Amino acid sequence: MFRLSQKGEQIQQMFDTIAPRYDFLNHLLSFGIDKRWRRTAVRLIKAPEGGRVLDVATGTGDVALEIARVTPASLKITGADFSPEMVALGQAKIAASAYADRIDFKVAPCEDLPFGADTFDSVTIAFGIRNVVDRRLGLAELWRVIKPGGRLVILEFSTPRSALFRWLYHFYFRTILPVIGGIFSKYDAYKYLPDSVLEFPSSEEFCATMGDIGFKHVRCQALTFGIASIYTGAKE
Repeated sequence: MFRLSQKGEQIQQMFDTIAPRYDFLNHLLSFGIDKRWRRTAVRLIKAPEGGRVLDVATGTGDVALEIARVTPASLKITGADFSPEMVALGQAKIAASAYADRIDFKVAPCEDLPFGADTFDSVTIAFGIRNVVDRRLGLAELWRVIKPGGRLVILEFSTPRSALFRWLYHFYFRTILPVIGGIFSKYDAYKYLPDSVLEFPSSEEFCATMGDIGFKHVRCQALTFGIASIYTGAKE
């Protein structure tokens, strides 16, 4: 049985703590742009009639709901997250939606997904891969559960290439964002966010790691001046 590392347990507990204000702060701190990013990422999935899609690090289910909104009614979606509090909020949100019969949840870390090999037509993970402590193992698990011919779509924060925009971005992330997060939720959690983004590998390094795991046709698409990026890869 997989056990989270001490760091993994600390990250899990942090997300449990901030879960009640998580959606509100996501939209506030990104000025609502995160909604557009999610819609852009979801458009890249493979979603056939009668298919299955997995959303890892699903949080409270925003990506799962967007997938349900734009895909055939016969497609089923599973959300997986290692935070029980996030999953509980997601289940309540889905139950109140028009898609309750299409979306289910599991409490599970990315490194140990409770699904058989070759199960899903697509897997998504939005703003979650940087929180996976053993990232190579997590990517290997994502590759394992995708069907041959299926696709992985990862949405994640990244570092802008423009020197001026990068300075403004870092100033907001390191100085303003933690203060606002602290007012509405927990300062330490929203200080962790910029730290985790700045520690994330470059797009070239991350694409190379996806290729090492076995993904083919790996691509990176920058969004909003490089504040976020979408990584895609296929399993052949």
